[in-house]
This record gives sequence, structure tokens and C-alpha cells, in this order.
Amino acid sequence: MSNFDNARAIPAARPRVSVKTVTSLAMLSALTYIAMLLSKLLPQVAGFLQMDVKDTVVCIGGFLFGPLSAAIISIVVALVEMFTVSDTGVIGLIMNMLATCSFCCTASFVYKKLRTRKGAVLGLTLGTLALVAVMLLWNYLITPLYMTGVSRADVAAMLPTVFLPFNLVKGGLNMALILILYKPVVTALRKARLAPERESAAGKDRFDAGFVLFSLALLATFVTLVLVLSGKL
Repeated sequence: MSNFDNARAIPAARPRVSVKTVTSLAMLSALTYIAMLLSKLLPQVAGFLQMDVKDTVVCIGGFLFGPLSAAIISIVVALVEMFTVSDTGVIGLIMNMLATCSFCCTASFVYKKLRTRKGAVLGLTLGTLALVAVMLLWNYLITPLYMTGVSRADVAAMLPTVFLPFNLVKGGLNMALILILYKPVVTALRKARLAPERESAAGKDRFDAGFVLFSLALLATFVTLVLVLSGKL
């Protein structure tokens, strides 16, 4: 069985959060912040939209510990980003939390209910669609408030041509990275005793070449789309 088949979140009914869980969430938050900083090196779209891969780390945390943990990581990192490197203030904080929570919490919730590779792919696909829908609405409402000289009518015209493809590609890029990185990251966390063990040791991990090729093809597709949207290709 794959890690996607076997990973188990810490039961929500536990009366107390263990020190191990807090340590794991703190470490994932730190990794998410680093991923956010590295994302600044990625090309921008339309001159102001920044591709971001921090959702990859947040969603891995959500798959391990549940959607609430994904929300906590996203809020903590968004706050730290606002006080350290962001120049968009509270508006940027709100947009960051909305984008990350819509993608990661949706994907984590679905995976919590269906712990298989198909469940992971389904959850990430629905997470991408949730990201697109949520950000279309909030970009329409908020973008005119902080972009000088841009009216709501201008933003409405950009929704299908800029914001929709940007968020679709952003979600797809993070989806591909999660499918590729989940197993090695979770394996490392389990070796460090910072992630919950499999519920059953009966089934061992099996290398699935088809799934790996699918994930790599997905990654190559969305990396190419990133370059196209940013005008590099």
C-alpha cells in the first residue's frame, strides 16, 4: 500500500494536543515560511500575481494531521509573512489565508474521508477548484481596494483572462508537488517520530511507477503553464 493509503491523521477527539504534534506543526510552519520565501524567486504573472508553492507544505501537514491543522499553519505563516516580508499589509494577509485555506482545507477534508491515492487526487482537484472559485470572488471584491487606478470593471475583465488561469495553474502546480513529495516527506517525519505511524503495518509501501509518471507529467505540465503565463515561453 502507498503512504496515501496508510497515512492517518491524529484523531480529532483527543482531549489534549501532544507535544509531538505541536512540534510537528511548528516545524511544518517553518518549512512553509521557507517555501514562501523561495516562491519569491518564481516569475510573476501580469506583473503583480506571485506564484507560490507554500501550499504544498501546508497540505502535507493537513493530510497528516487534518484540515484544522492546515488552517492553523496557513494562518500562522500568513501572519509572520505580513510582519516580515509582505508589503500588502492586512489585505495581503486576508488574501493569503483565503487562498491557502480554500485549497488545503478542502483537500485535507476530502482525504480525511477517503484515505487512498484516488482520495488524494480527488481532494487536491476539488481543492484547486475551491481555490479558483474563492479567489475569483475575493479578487473581484478586494483588488480594487489596493491597486491604484484599477476599477472594479477592470478587475471584472481580468477575472477570466488573468485570475482564473493564474489560480488554476497555481493549484495544479501545488497538487503535482504534493503528489511527488508527500511520501518522502512523511517518511522522513516518521523516522524522526514527528508524524503519526500507519494504523496497520500489514501492508508495506509499494512503488507505483504509473503514479509517479502521472505526478511528474502533471508537474511538467503546470511548470510549462507557469512559464507561459509569466511570458517566459
